[in-house]
Amino acid sequence: MTTAERPSVRPTLASLRRARELFLLGQQLPDGVPEDVLAAWKRARFFGVRHDVTDPAPGVPAPPLRLLESPLLAAARPVLERLAPTLGTGQTSLVLTDERLRVLWTAGFPPGHPHHDLSEQVVGHNSAALALHTRRRAEVHGPEHFLDLWQDVSAVSVPVRAPETGQLLGTVTVTCGLCAECGPHPQAPLAEATATAVEAELLSRSRAAERVLLDAYLRAAGERGRAVAAVDGRNRLVSEAAGRLLSPEGVEALERAAVGVLRGWGRGAEAETLAGAEVEVEAAFEGALGSGALGSGALGSGALGSGASGWAASGSMGSGSMGPASSGPVGSGPVGSGPVAVSASSSARPGLVAAPAPSASYRIRLPDGTGRTAVLTPVPHLGSVVGVVAVLEQAGHAAVTSAARTVVGLAGRSVPWRHAVARAVELAGSAEPLLLVGERGTGKTSLARELAANPLTLDAAEGELRIQADELVNGRPLLIRHVERLAQPDTATLNSLLESHPGVPLLVTYTPGAPPGPCLQRLLDTLAARSVTLPALRERPEDVRELATALIPKPAPGRPPLTWTLDALRALEQHPWPGNVTELAHLVRALAEQRRATGPVQRAELPDPVREGPAPRPLSPMEHAERAAILEALRLHGGNKARTAAALGIARATLYRKLRGYRG
Repeated sequence: MTTAERPSVRPTLASLRRARELFLLGQQLPDGVPEDVLAAWKRARFFGVRHDVTDPAPGVPAPPLRLLESPLLAAARPVLERLAPTLGTGQTSLVLTDERLRVLWTAGFPPGHPHHDLSEQVVGHNSAALALHTRRRAEVHGPEHFLDLWQDVSAVSVPVRAPETGQLLGTVTVTCGLCAECGPHPQAPLAEATATAVEAELLSRSRAAERVLLDAYLRAAGERGRAVAAVDGRNRLVSEAAGRLLSPEGVEALERAAVGVLRGWGRGAEAETLAGAEVEVEAAFEGALGSGALGSGALGSGALGSGASGWAASGSMGSGSMGPASSGPVGSGPVGSGPVAVSASSSARPGLVAAPAPSASYRIRLPDGTGRTAVLTPVPHLGSVVGVVAVLEQAGHAAVTSAARTVVGLAGRSVPWRHAVARAVELAGSAEPLLLVGERGTGKTSLARELAANPLTLDAAEGELRIQADELVNGRPLLIRHVERLAQPDTATLNSLLESHPGVPLLVTYTPGAPPGPCLQRLLDTLAARSVTLPALRERPEDVRELATALIPKPAPGRPPLTWTLDALRALEQHPWPGNVTELAHLVRALAEQRRATGPVQRAELPDPVREGPAPRPLSPMEHAERAAILEALRLHGGNKARTAAALGIARATLYRKLRGYRG
């Protein structure tokens, strides 16, 4: 945990108290009031916060039941309950909030507690809001607060982050009586230790949940050749059979449906839209899981508990309205427009829609144009749902196709890529020369080989060539790679051939670099009217996920196919890829061949430049070398900054400063 950064010289509490009184009276403030404190007071006044209220949140309702059952609170509760007895009976309190500053748990009795919201819009300036904004430990003392009832309170807050992604999940706050002259908060070590313990508990639970999901996936995929996928919003496990059947749109539909199930669990009367797809609730309980929709070997061997007869509710997609249970086959009507039916155990009070039982399964239609469906079964763990296992169902004897697949069958759904491919397909429809331009590794050769049937391929990078004009004139397609490296005699031969036979089936790839000579420039000018420029991979990051999957080599017998966590995929998407698709292919192949770990590829397994992401500002050559050395040292020492600084021979403060500098 980082320490709070406070100016070395702060005004006295008495002067701050007087300045606050003048501010509330609308009078001129004396010099020396910290700008951050004054700005916070102004925000509170703008939000309409009253400084003299005794209840800081009179109109704010208590957190809903589902909030009090959040994963953050579930992980934090054992830690907080162990610490609560140490607070004593004075003004000290311990408070946990979520990322929206809603209070999830509190112990102790400071002024103004209990209340349910610590956002600035409700209570004005406070340490929890400041810690969430600055993403580090923050302290607010006495008159720095906007509320009257907190004038004799000092508070320190520490943000709580997701251990694997760094996402802010909430804050831990410790309050006590006013500290003399805004000194360091005496309970700061307690706040930091509490946040660290909560993050450790979150990490432990996350790994256990991932293991439960993996076990459920392996049971469902027990039969060889079965098309099974498991998703939890962060990780994705896809069997080889499912990988052949699923289009990128189908994968996205499964992930959206899984997130819908996870978010909808325990939401009371709120109807949840699952991925914008048509959903049929099947009341598939444990007894049916082993022999029904999921077949033998699926998630029905005692892991999910017993099913029960249930109720059904339906309404328009996304409307949240409830009505009689709908009937009819899956997919009656266009995707996203049909009714939603939810089946589950009927333990709710009359008039209240209960959450689905863990044994309920859901069928969605995949948006790939084949009519194929998938049955989604939630995976429970410790009273909550940690993910979804999907089993793909064949739609009769429909062919395995993708409606959105490009004509040439190359991976990529982004607008720049589809536009370039469509233009290339259009030009290749006539037997005339075609020039493909792009950076190295953008896929020029792969696209050319898709456009021409069995072309004669010549690579100018491999040495001098003798252009076989007879082959061209006789109608056989010729592919010349790296035309920028073509010897001048061969370039002259091509120019002469195109003058006499402008309709020859010639495909040329060109990687811009050094200024072309006169002979090559003449050839480029001749082909310019029938040229297509392929986008670099950094210009189409939305294609990285599909490419990362498509480039995975076939696994060795007995080894599972390579899969990715969502965090690793985000790192791949953020990398600039100077070598484009070729560089990505080398990385995927190296992981597939050299990796010894099991499960999806984690962000930590990626090379340092990919894992850390691009520098947010241009770095000098010296900074590049220094950053690379620091990243390598961090990797060798498991991310421990103290050991890294010692190994590099620099102070820990210097290491933090350099890392902040590289982040801009």
